[in-house]
Amino acid sequence: MLAGAKWDVIVVAAGRGTRMGTAESKQYLLLQDKPIVIHTLELFEAMEEVKEIVLVVGAQDVSRCEELLLQHHLHKVKAVAAGGSERQHSVRIGLELLQGEWVMVHDGVRPLVTPEAVRACMAAAENAGAAVLAVPVKDTIKQVNESGIIVATPDRRSLWAIQTPQAFRRSLLHEAHEAALAEGFVGTDDAMVVERYGAAVVVAEGDYTNIKITTPEDLPWAEFLLANREQQKEERRREGTGR
Repeated sequence: MLAGAKWDVIVVAAGRGTRMGTAESKQYLLLQDKPIVIHTLELFEAMEEVKEIVLVVGAQDVSRCEELLLQHHLHKVKAVAAGGSERQHSVRIGLELLQGEWVMVHDGVRPLVTPEAVRACMAAAENAGAAVLAVPVKDTIKQVNESGIIVATPDRRSLWAIQTPQAFRRSLLHEAHEAALAEGFVGTDDAMVVERYGAAVVVAEGDYTNIKITTPEDLPWAEFLLANREQQKEERRREGTGR
């Protein structure tokens, strides 16, 4: 890590999450009696490397989130912004509210990323200018055509499942987003926008527990992972105190 480097974070939570099948947007569903997005924000709030956070949400949820921030004492969130029609547009809105040298973009519904993984991503970005958290693909992947017929089997050794955060020099990400906007291009993630701009993006290996809560079965799995993590912390605490 660069000495004294301070990072800004854009937490994107503007989606409706129709695959969850709930009337409530997935980022506000409770995980251990606390909205998922609050778990996510608390992680970055607690990291010394993080200076400011912008939370991007649906326009109808801005006031609601401002109240949640007060309730949970999240002081690093400098703004709650109304997002755009696409995730990429929401990130660009968040970027306009930040001026630091380095910025991370993180999904609001990835509450289980660890500080260690975040720091690995930051360090990789500081070396290369752009980095993403990712994990090697475990399964064999098949490319299938419109008729459901397998047409290719990519080498699994070259395949990684991409996560967030994704970390960048802010000026690079801003320029890449401006170019995408001018050309009407919409990518699936920020790394794709930067790749298209011509910059290299490196991979920092993360954890398989950094799940994105998207479908109904993800929520009990997240509950289990979080409870297991807290149990391990308690066991380490007791070992440290000799009790």
